[in-house]
Amino acid sequence: MSEARLLHDARAVLGEGLYWSAVEARLYFVDIRQHTVYALQADGSLYRQWQLPDLAGWVIPRSRGGWVAGMRDGFALLQLGDEATLQPIANPHPRQPGMRLNDAKAWRDGSIFAGSMSDSDPAGAHGRLYRLRPDLSWQVVDSGYHICNGPCFSPDGQLMYHTDSFLRTIYRYPLAEDGTPGLREVWKVFSPQEGYPDGMTVDAEGCLWVAHWEGGCVSRFAPDGSLLRRIRLPVALVTNVAFFGERLERLAVSTARDGLSAATLAAQPQAGSVFEIDPQGVRGLAPYAFAG
Repeated sequence: MSEARLLHDARAVLGEGLYWSAVEARLYFVDIRQHTVYALQADGSLYRQWQLPDLAGWVIPRSRGGWVAGMRDGFALLQLGDEATLQPIANPHPRQPGMRLNDAKAWRDGSIFAGSMSDSDPAGAHGRLYRLRPDLSWQVVDSGYHICNGPCFSPDGQLMYHTDSFLRTIYRYPLAEDGTPGLREVWKVFSPQEGYPDGMTVDAEGCLWVAHWEGGCVSRFAPDGSLLRRIRLPVALVTNVAFFGERLERLAVSTARDGLSAATLAAQPQAGSVFEIDPQGVRGLAPYAFAG
């Protein structure tokens, strides 16, 4: 029996990019394939949704108002009013039309670490890890990735975890005081039976909550990589996790139905929905906003 409860019956093709806005008391996420941004109330009811002109892997609020989005063609400033309006910042892969931004989080200084991947060749090591700074400049901080996912940070901000889903591998980077990453090391490798590590978040105790794509679950790991808890969901394609709620005491999980057969969808009718699981007293860390 699943330990997850349905929060919002989104039926997203590729739900991703969960972000809790404490200021608004709303949970945001995207459907990458349907080019849509959703905002949910804390009870899971739909507040608003916005159509974008192209796919977006994530949206993160700006401290000065508005949002920044990770689009197919790179970073863009985003306003979510009566309609969604975009202002491009930079395309870090202008001569690679198959590339897109895929997952990101803001660090404590207000910069954003974001990964990319190739939709046209996901088995190729074309992905990169970028850093978008508050002055809107950007740089490549690592390369050689296949499918970048789940950047997240230790509570003290001195470690960054980042995933190559294709390789089933979660890496760990030490971060200097200014956020410069050191050499990456392998932190955790999933077995084929566990699926692929996807989106992640870190709780207030420094433990990682990881979504299992094709694994149908969310796992909580200690900082040393040991498994502490595994929560099953009624769907296979689990994409992202984020703490939400007034005290960050609740945990939301996004999922997908991308590429599933009719028979599989009949067996998993809630695929693509947002679920909630009980973190059993563990609380999350407040997400940072982009300072640009």
